[in-house]
Formats: sequence, structure tokens, C-alpha cells
Amino acid sequence: MKQPSVVAVESAPEQPVSSSHRLTEWHRGQTRVREDWLAEEWPVALVYNGISHVVMMVTPVDLEDFALGFSLTEGILHDASELHDCRLVAQDNGLELQLQISARRFAELKQQRRNLTGRTGCGLCGAESLSQAVRPVTALPYRAAPTDAAIQLAVQQLADYQPLQGQTGACHGAAWCDAAGNILVAREDVGRHNALDKLIGHWLGQGRRFEEGFVLISSRGSVEMVQKCAHIGISSLVAVSAPTALAVNYASNANMNLVGFARPGRHQLYHSSFQIEKSS
Repeated sequence: MKQPSVVAVESAPEQPVSSSHRLTEWHRGQTRVREDWLAEEWPVALVYNGISHVVMMVTPVDLEDFALGFSLTEGILHDASELHDCRLVAQDNGLELQLQISARRFAELKQQRRNLTGRTGCGLCGAESLSQAVRPVTALPYRAAPTDAAIQLAVQQLADYQPLQGQTGACHGAAWCDAAGNILVAREDVGRHNALDKLIGHWLGQGRRFEEGFVLISSRGSVEMVQKCAHIGISSLVAVSAPTALAVNYASNANMNLVGFARPGRHQLYHSSFQIEKSS
């Protein structure tokens, strides 16, 4: 698979992902002044072939992974090879990811006319129609749900792959785990959907596939997280918090395995593709 060239130009120096701030803390009747670390979030514009498409609030790290992952999970690109170049450019009020994509995908993008401003907590903000917010889904091939032991092993490891969360307490993580529950790679961001896009962009950008494993996310199992996984062909999603009813319905239609409340010593299986396989 042809890999996109990613260029960090001189006008876009490396941005800090966290910064120290002085605060006043009240705890059990006692007040003290101390320093604390806060996660940075920057407005990042994705510009396709010279046309600005979307602005997202993103932690300024692994942005090339984010650019590719977002482009794939949103259906702008169908394959990583359709991203020919990606340049990071600093502007006065934020950052730009300037992407060069294939002429065919750019023509399709212009037809979509989707212009949104993404917010940290919501991956669907700004969609122009209901069809954009809840996209149709094609059922995935049957794959068994992760084993209980694998889920628990991954949950136990997750904190070790979230250094920025450990420092700031403000970042989500998304990890790809093998069938045994070992975390192979993880990405962090202030936005849960951004962290997932970064993970997907990194893995597919390496020419790999999402097979024989599952994604673990540190957030709730919202519908946009299920949508992104289903669109890429990820058959199992494990969330630390609860899923929504719409997410469970979407997982059912996509033939996905969906696990929620994955914590040490417990987790809940909300939908298993085995249920469809068994009843068919």
C-alpha cells in the first residue's frame, strides 16, 4: 500500500500537549495554592486540495494519524493510498492540516457540502442532515466477541498507555488490542472520537488491518464511536463507560460486538454478533 507523505513544515513547530497552571485547591476545609497540568486543545482545520472542510478541537499530537483516520472514518477516503500528501501549517489562530487527496475523492467531497465545526464532546456536531448524523451501515462478517479474560487484561493495561491522561486527567484513549487482550498501540486526545481517529489512522497508515482483536476506548460507547468502527470494519468495540441505546441498535445492525462498563473485575456485553449468527 502506498503511504502518504506527511511533512511538518517550519511554520508549524511542535506544539505542547499540556501546560502548567496555578490554581487554588479546596479539600476538606483546607485551601492551598499549587501547580497543575492542563491538556491543550487546538483548533485544527482539515483542508482538502485547498478547500477547508472541517475544524476540530484536537490535542496537538499525532495529527497525521488524525488526518488519515478522520478522512477514512468519515468516508472522505476509501483507502489510505488515496491520501497523497499531508502538510501541517501553523496559522495565527490554530493549525491547518493541508491534505492532497485523489481527484475522484475530492470530486465526491465537493458534492457532500458538509461543513462542520467539531467540538470536543461531540463528533456529530454540525452535520447538515439526519442522513449524515446516522449513516447507513453494512453488516460486518461474523467474528466472536472478545473473551472475558482478554477484556480484563486490556482494561488493566490501559492506564499505562495514557500518559497524558495521567498527567492532566482530561484526555481519552483508544487502543487496539489483540485477541488475547494485549494492547498493541494506543492514541490519546481531549476528544474521544479524535483519539479513535488517530488510532485508526496510525494502524491503517502502516498498511495493517483490524483483524483478530478489538478496540478499547476510555469513554462511553456513543453512536459515532460505533459508526467509525463499523465503517472501517472493526468488529468489536469495548468501552469503559456505558453505551447509548442508539449505539446498541447501530451495533446490532452492523453485526458488531459491543461491550460497556469495562472496568477491573466487571464488564457488560450489550450486543454480540454471535446472537445474529446463532439465530440465523
